Amino acid sequence: MTTAEPTLGATLSLASVLAEPARRHPARVAVVEGEETITYRELWEQVRKHAAALQQQGVGPGDRVALVAPNVIDFVRSYYAIIAAGAVVLPVPLLLVPDEAAYLIRDAGAKLVVSHTSQLALARDSAKRVGVPVVTVGPTTADEPSLTELAAAADPIANHVTRVPDDPAVVFYTSGTTGRPKGAVLTHLNLVLNATVNAFDANDTRHEDRILGCLPLFHVFGQTVSLNTTFRASATLVLQPQFDPAAAIDLIREHGITQINGVPTMYIRMLEAAPEGADLSSLRLCISGGAALPVAVLENFESRFGARIYEGYGLSETSPTATVNQPLHGTRPGTVGHSLWGIDVEVADQDREDRIELVPTGELGEIVVRGHNVFAGYLGDREATEAVLVDGWFRTGDIGRKDADGFLSIVDRKKDLIIRNGYNIYPREVEELLVRHPSVSQVAVLGVPDTGRGEEVCAVVVPSCSLDEADETLAKGIIGWAAEKTAHHKYPRKIVFLPELPLGPSHKVLKRELRETISQQ
Repeated sequence: MTTAEPTLGATLSLASVLAEPARRHPARVAVVEGEETITYRELWEQVRKHAAALQQQGVGPGDRVALVAPNVIDFVRSYYAIIAAGAVVLPVPLLLVPDEAAYLIRDAGAKLVVSHTSQLALARDSAKRVGVPVVTVGPTTADEPSLTELAAAADPIANHVTRVPDDPAVVFYTSGTTGRPKGAVLTHLNLVLNATVNAFDANDTRHEDRILGCLPLFHVFGQTVSLNTTFRASATLVLQPQFDPAAAIDLIREHGITQINGVPTMYIRMLEAAPEGADLSSLRLCISGGAALPVAVLENFESRFGARIYEGYGLSETSPTATVNQPLHGTRPGTVGHSLWGIDVEVADQDREDRIELVPTGELGEIVVRGHNVFAGYLGDREATEAVLVDGWFRTGDIGRKDADGFLSIVDRKKDLIIRNGYNIYPREVEELLVRHPSVSQVAVLGVPDTGRGEEVCAVVVPSCSLDEADETLAKGIIGWAAEKTAHHKYPRKIVFLPELPLGPSHKVLKRELRETISQQ
């Protein structure tokens, strides 16, 4: 996916999302983190100095650079510096264990790892397994080269390196329910336009808005809808390094936050944490995505705080936003609204794998998307790319329907992807881990409904011991064992023991039957 620097034709860089407000509104506050406040002029200069430091480390156009950092200003500086240097960002989720992070770094062919000093344990261990160098940002207490110090001494690059619209900008790792995670390649065009239509066509983000950055910035939702959309609108992003509902409420009051972007769990926890009579009247706009938002939560939040939540839908492969409830079209609780400007979202016959045939209004089918937000493909995996890009449409694998007014509802998933707290969990990965436990003979992992998290991870286990010996103590032991070996959001919180797994004619586990069995327990 590496391309040469262009000399002719259209050019576009995601870095312009920051460069333009720095030129137009230099004195406006761009980012707040704790006591630190940075204007657009200051941030853009710091980014260009960091880009110069990256170039000193040999980073050039098309190189992939892993970024390991929480929601701090150093993430923002590093993210745009990588883009400004013409390179491609590989965000590493902080929930991963070193083996998982090392796979991403290796598969993407990352040339360098940029790590915040608070995340050095993960960065060092994973980078060492792959043989990739590490540089740090943040407090300079580490042995590795400090990008922060190198940037302070560097002359800023004059402007961002030229890119063309279809050049890769960010690679997000995702997958279906089988195989290893795949790198979804998002282009400069994908991300610039998704931020633009989120800001100006769907969500009505304004330059005077102060937006709470509580979604993890390593996630596509946080990057596009919080970070890039905020800067595209020349607004202010107030960072929360790690979401805490009580602290989020304090930040809303302290900074007069007008917009929140979050997953349903965040809104549920804020409702639980808010004291009686809490004044959150500054809130004007709340966006929810990543998992289904219970209508009761939407209604309760609006009733208590006077702020409406607009639920949307998207995937890593769609940059991410494809649809959202929008003031222009009206809102309908329980739906994910209408498609964004320049994007078509329809419902197709889910049984037609080789072509797209749209179904009549109101009928169930597979949700398909086309438009400027659809990704360039999976990194190095042509077969997987061709399986989901059919007749100019992206097949989401999600099942839904459109009503007569064009509102889209998500009904089910064609595949067995689990979404917990807005994070994708891929059952086969968890199954391959659990089957290594000495007490597990067979296992099937599936999502079960959870009012707080959308879904919870449940492992149905055929034990290697007798069923009589498979008790609560063994279940807790398996859970604890798995918690030490995989990311925090992935390991199962529920274990169900069965004498055997239901199998179909092709000897595949019938997870639908398992769900029915579990629901009756």
